[in-house]
This record gives sequence, structure tokens and C-alpha cells, in this order.
Amino acid sequence: MVAPKDVRIAAPSTAERHVSPVPTAPQKPLLILASASPRRLDLLKQIGVTPDLIDPADIDEQILDGEQPKDLAARLSREKAVAVAKRHPGAFLLSADTVVAVGRRSLGKAENPDDARLFLKLLSGRRHQVHTGITLVTPTGQFRSRTISTGVVFKPLDTHEISAYLETEEWRGKAGGYAIQGKAAVFVRQLQGSYSNVVGLPLFDVSNLLIGNGYDIWTTSP
Repeated sequence: MVAPKDVRIAAPSTAERHVSPVPTAPQKPLLILASASPRRLDLLKQIGVTPDLIDPADIDEQILDGEQPKDLAARLSREKAVAVAKRHPGAFLLSADTVVAVGRRSLGKAENPDDARLFLKLLSGRRHQVHTGITLVTPTGQFRSRTISTGVVFKPLDTHEISAYLETEEWRGKAGGYAIQGKAAVFVRQLQGSYSNVVGLPLFDVSNLLIGNGYDIWTTSP
């Protein structure tokens, strides 16, 4: 039997229709950088990680009596994380602190030419350590911390080299009074460990910390 022409099949009623919901990908948790350092931001971008927000910590960075440089870097990193994490529940938060040390002496950030000149004289012809404490707070509120150390040996610096470097202004606000990514690179005779650690953030360890706690650095979107 041949069906009559012009017969239309009625569309199902609204009640009969079943529309499957389109699955949505889970949103990637935010990443907060608790540091105002442009060097740390540039280092993260180097490995394809761009923080969603920069929220620097404002804490007292005074050295405690008898505190070792490596312990100082670890403590300040954690204190920065504690101070900022409470403002960003449910997010990843990364904090860091870098300390340059000659023996048991911690060198702070050079704020004026006298500071920088003193630091460079102390580092001249000697081996020193650069310690960076890093702390990652997970979306569930867990704290993960590491402290990375790099050995750096400076060549002997003469008066002209120190004075010329001071004129570059690269030392200003830098731990130990120098920036290895700038002209101070010519002072470095030997380096043992992570170069990026000396700049301000040990990328190998930071990436492992992020990946190991569920933040995929290889995927930029959900």
C-alpha cells in the first residue's frame, strides 16, 4: 500500500521531546600569585602559566634571632601564603621568597647604593647560596612547601666594576644586590643548581608542585 501524498508526520509534542543536556567542562581553579615580582611573573609565563590574579602579601620580613637563611626563605614563603590564601578560598595560590646568603648571613634586598655596594663586596670572589622558599596552597586548603638552594660563585670584583654596576640600577630591590638576568651575569664564574631559582622562582620545582597537586600547566583552558 502506497502512502498518500502530502501526508506530514507531526512533530512530537513538547512533553514528548527529550533534549539531552550538553555536558560542560569543569572550570579550572584560579591561580593566584602572592608576589609583586615582575621576574616571577615572567618566569611563570615562560612555562605557559599565567596567574589569574596577582595579590602580593604584606608581611613583616624581619629575620628572627638565630634564624638560618634557608629557614628564613621557607618561613617567609609560608607566611605570605597564609596571609593571602584566606582571601581566595577554592583557588590555587603560589607564594615565594628568595634569600641570598653568605655563610650564615642573610643578605636582604638592596634599597640604596650603600646596601648594594656592601653586598657586592661581600659576594666578590666568594661562593654564596640563593635559597628560594615556595609554597602552594591547593583549592582544598592544603599547604605544600619546598625550599630550593643554588650555589653561585662570583669572580673577584674591582672597584670600577662595582661602581659601574651600581649605575645600572639593576640592584635596586634585589636580594643580595644583584640581578643575574642582567649585567651581573658577567660576575658569575660558576653556578650549581637552578638558574631560574637565582632569578626568583625555581621553575622545575614549581611546575612539579603544580602538576603534582592537580594544576595542569599544559592545558590553558578547561
